[in-house]
Amino acid sequence: MSFLEAIILAIVEGITEFLPVSSTGHMIIVSSIFGIQSSEFVKIFTVNIQFGAILSVIMLYWKRFFQSIDFYVKLFVAFLPAAIIGFILGDFIDSLLENVMVVAITLVLGGIILLFVDKWFNAKEEEQETTYMKAVKVGFFQCIALIPGVSRSAATIIGGMTQGWSRKQAAEFSFFLAVPTMFAASAYKLLKSYKAIHPDNIQILLLGNVVAFIVAMLAIKFFISYLTKYGFKIFGIYRIILGSIILILLFSGVNLEIQ
Repeated sequence: MSFLEAIILAIVEGITEFLPVSSTGHMIIVSSIFGIQSSEFVKIFTVNIQFGAILSVIMLYWKRFFQSIDFYVKLFVAFLPAAIIGFILGDFIDSLLENVMVVAITLVLGGIILLFVDKWFNAKEEEQETTYMKAVKVGFFQCIALIPGVSRSAATIIGGMTQGWSRKQAAEFSFFLAVPTMFAASAYKLLKSYKAIHPDNIQILLLGNVVAFIVAMLAIKFFISYLTKYGFKIFGIYRIILGSIILILLFSGVNLEIQ
């Protein structure tokens, strides 16, 4: 992996991680378009640069993130469903990560759902109580995002809105929940495949995290402002267009599979 490829993937990660468009899906698509080889280090890189995105959440929300023990317990119970299911189905999920067809289909289906989310849920504007039961329910919504192309951000925000939360409250809880979820995924991947990291690519890994951190901070600020004012519709349209283009290319015989 070159420094340029690392920067490209880190920018994509930073922009898409907290937007309801599927960061994993975009990483797979961009890797395919730019011909980035699917080596063991590339797989580690695409997961590990989530550390940078995690730090952006902590930096932006540090006063709210460092709260009571009760807050962390609620994050933990919300994190558990995806952690358990992800561990059990890890090999199957990994087998889907390089399937562009799966990503394209889920992009379109997820986009259709986002077109109607704002009409389905009349969430209250004032902040609601985050109970343990609500946290667990949001956690089960996060499990849907184990499928490549399904946005973790979208799944958890919609899960929060089903609990009567406003778009802003649901989005911010989604950001907070990303910290233990992404940290666990990154740490597990690093522990499992650390031997693929050599001294000559540590700089690439560090660069990716720095770029993802900076870009994610900007993306979060934009997303909260836009989502509060306008809702999900534009993201749904984007997903449908992107997914449809990929499907057309695939059915036209264009090879988009990652090598």
